[in-house]
Amino acid sequence: MVCIRKATMDDLLAMQACNLLCLPENYQMKYYLYHILSWPQLLYVAEDYNGRIVGYVLAKMEEESTECHGHITSLAVLRTHRKLGLATKLMSAAQAAMEQVYGAEYVSLHVRKSNRAAFKLYTETLGYKIHDVEAKYYADGEDAYDMRKQLKGKTHGGHGHGHSHGHGHGHGHHHHHHGGGCCSGEASNKEEGKAASAAE
Repeated sequence: MVCIRKATMDDLLAMQACNLLCLPENYQMKYYLYHILSWPQLLYVAEDYNGRIVGYVLAKMEEESTECHGHITSLAVLRTHRKLGLATKLMSAAQAAMEQVYGAEYVSLHVRKSNRAAFKLYTETLGYKIHDVEAKYYADGEDAYDMRKQLKGKTHGGHGHGHSHGHGHGHGHHHHHHGGGCCSGEASNKEEGKAASAAE
């Protein structure tokens, strides 16, 4: 049994470890801290019954733009836990929080052009569409698809400001704190642009 719950400060090292195992796009701990301090409602983890973090989504709001929108920075699921729908659940949780907490109009992400599994997840399962191609976006020179998914945003009555409708209610019951962090959640969020390789 794997549950999807909101990430806490205590999860950041395990999220970073999962990222290092799964993806070539890696980040310093201060970047994870920046996300959780700025947008604590948008980070989710997949935790197995042993309390091990087997996947995560790192997401943020883009504030410099005129349109309020979210961005998936990174999404990863350990190879041992692929094909369980965890990437979809993580993405859905982050997307729902973007919409309900921040009134996001759409969510964006980048994915390697060669990453067919991630591309299929985003387009067929999650409803993303190609918005643009960013040439040589990745450090190794590979192009990225800049993808977007429209959300209902502000038109969608403001129920649920504050916390993401029960997905992993609580910001952060780390697994030792009170065993109640599991949620039924629908979710699924890939990573921002760079981490696309790891989900599903």
